[in-house]
Amino acid sequence: MSLTIGVDVGGTKIAAGIVDEKGVIGARARRETPSQDPAAIVDTIIEVTRELAAKQEVEAVGVGSAGFIDSARSRVLFAPNLAWRDVPVRDQVAAATGLPTVVENDANAAAWGEFRFGAAEDVDDMILLTIGTGVGGGLVLDSQIYRGAHGVAAEVGHMRVVPDGHLCGCGLHGCLEAYASGTALVREARAAASLPSAERLLEMAGGDPQRITGPLVTEAAAEGDELAIVLIAQVGRWLGEAMGSFVALFDPAVFVIGGGVSEAGDLLLRPVDEALRKQITGAGHRPEPEVRLATLGNDAGVIGAADLARV
Repeated sequence: MSLTIGVDVGGTKIAAGIVDEKGVIGARARRETPSQDPAAIVDTIIEVTRELAAKQEVEAVGVGSAGFIDSARSRVLFAPNLAWRDVPVRDQVAAATGLPTVVENDANAAAWGEFRFGAAEDVDDMILLTIGTGVGGGLVLDSQIYRGAHGVAAEVGHMRVVPDGHLCGCGLHGCLEAYASGTALVREARAAASLPSAERLLEMAGGDPQRITGPLVTEAAAEGDELAIVLIAQVGRWLGEAMGSFVALFDPAVFVIGGGVSEAGDLLLRPVDEALRKQITGAGHRPEPEVRLATLGNDAGVIGAADLARV
């Protein structure tokens, strides 16, 4: 059976696993991401790859990384939340491990994982939106990842939604990521901490607004806290409105919502769906996309990257 290694490089962790042809992960490895040291990030990828390759015979390595990847799936051109700037990751990993290597955007890799083995395996056209620290996107159109002319398409989190709005991690203002991400959720929750309605959130955070996190807001919302529910719904509305534009551009059969904020479940999906339906041109007179939660969870990037190394 064909085995490949998938490596998912995020802003805080590097997760890797050996993946078979059915998308099943066997052995795993995990490290913290040395996000401010470009060479150390590559060294860590090499380290986890060697660790896994020593356990079983593997054919290739797929690396999914946040940021802009060139059309040759070789170099990380730019990553807002990592220190990488034009780094030849493919060649460095391949030279150090002796394994054929491909590099792909992490959201593209996760989209491919959900398309091949997860929530969208029954369709040919889908869009994945990952709502975590930032907002990632991956498009599969006619059963192929859409990368654009230069390899950097589908950076949906950096579509401008508010001219001169909040500063985004990319350095521009008003990006979707600045309004519909876990980072935005935390910003708004901490800003609301002085309100009487924030009593429960503050209690859960030990009285310190700076200890309010995304998972804490999600937990409070699941308990029925009204402010937390409103904050998550706000993220959902921003997301749904943006998705209406994606429908006009790409006409997907399915949207798949993943990432840490998606753990809010229906508390996020209901406002997403409501806002989306309001933004669809010709609603009621055309087929409309389904909105589904991702099924592969945090494994989507590892599975997708490994499968892309195979194909």
